[in-house]
Amino acid sequence: MRSSMTVHGLVAGVAAVLAATSAEASNVTIKGSDTMVILSQRLAETYMKSHPEVTIQVTGGGSGTGIAALINKTTNLANSSRPIKGEETAKARANGVDPSEYKIALDALAVVVNKANGVKELSLPQLNGIYRGDITDWSEVGGAPGKIIRYCRESNSGTYVFIKEHVLENGDYAADCQTMPGTSAVAEAVSRDPHGIGYGGVAYFATIPALRVVPVKKTDTSAAVFPLKNGKPDYELVWNGDYPISRWLYVYTTGTPSAEAKAYLEWIMGPGGQQVVADVEYIPLKGVLPAPGAAK
Repeated sequence: MRSSMTVHGLVAGVAAVLAATSAEASNVTIKGSDTMVILSQRLAETYMKSHPEVTIQVTGGGSGTGIAALINKTTNLANSSRPIKGEETAKARANGVDPSEYKIALDALAVVVNKANGVKELSLPQLNGIYRGDITDWSEVGGAPGKIIRYCRESNSGTYVFIKEHVLENGDYAADCQTMPGTSAVAEAVSRDPHGIGYGGVAYFATIPALRVVPVKKTDTSAAVFPLKNGKPDYELVWNGDYPISRWLYVYTTGTPSAEAKAYLEWIMGPGGQQVVADVEYIPLKGVLPAPGAAK
């Protein structure tokens, strides 16, 4: 009888531990893209208001940092402003992680200059020349004479990688490009530098009076495209691919997500989450919300 009671006591203890573990499973950790930090924090805050049983913790550090944490199993979800690389997927699988990809929003990357800079527009070839160091003076691209001061993101940033691949055509950044720890730091630097140029998600720059978003042309002879409409990102230009520097924003999971993480991701891609995307001035998924000005 004593033995039986002891077994029942152990079973009860194990059940209590499992119950505690189940409660802890309601914690969801998210790490990665600095571009996505404000968006991710707002999404988490909004979701937790209606799901108080779930705790969502968001930290930045860059897309590469988030994916590394996913590979090392130290985060549930990784935010990334670029697609996961083949070598990262291979490392993940070697460590027992099979990443799954969710596209949660789109982003228009703006090119910004100081408000004192008179340059009217820039083409992708000109941006290539500026950031690779072949174009060094504003007079070479239609501005007033003055040395171009380049600001860029750090190498573990998805934004850095996107510009390197899609604007620099996998060329190297100029050696004198000044590395900034986040898009907000780029905004601050260019705001203070009349000769500066920077890039980043348009949502960061749209309302900063000291900056000017520059229209961008795909080629030297094509029409310039401005990514804002009435001071906000122009959804249609991004959805249709007309704006030449736009991209997906991703969340990666460690294979099959937990029930809590799955429910959260489904909410993000539904009307509730996509409204937050729009409120933070990123571009929501096409077809989930009406475009601004559309009949409701």
